[in-house]
Amino acid sequence: MATSVYLSNLSALTVNSISLLDQCTSLTFTNTAEALEKTSFGGSSRVFTAGLFNNELTMTLYNSYAASETYATLAALVGTQTTVVATAVDGAVTKVFTLTNCYLESLPVVNGSLGELSTVDLTFMGGTYSVA
Repeated sequence: MATSVYLSNLSALTVNSISLLDQCTSLTFTNTAEALEKTSFGGSSRVFTAGLFNNELTMTLYNSYAASETYATLAALVGTQTTVVATAVDGAVTKVFTLTNCYLESLPVVNGSLGELSTVDLTFMGGTYSVA
């Protein structure tokens, strides 16, 4: 059985064309095709086909209020569509993952605990997923 093990590493991350690579601690792209049942009478098991794509991107960023950092970049994007591009490197292989016209529903503006660095968890929903 073949396996592939690699160290997670992004070489670039942009949200609305602004780099947030130095603020990001985790990122997950999920490419989902909604399951539509197409089982007919007489079938002995359920049969599904792909429906609409419902893509999602979640990320955790360190919170910063400085110009061109986390809050300044994301505050105006709440309730709008934007593009997120992440470039992953695995040895000699580079993949560019893009989610175009994805929707940012909410932005936690303050998230802090005593003795911890402030982070925000974001979810970008929908949009068109592509990989190059």
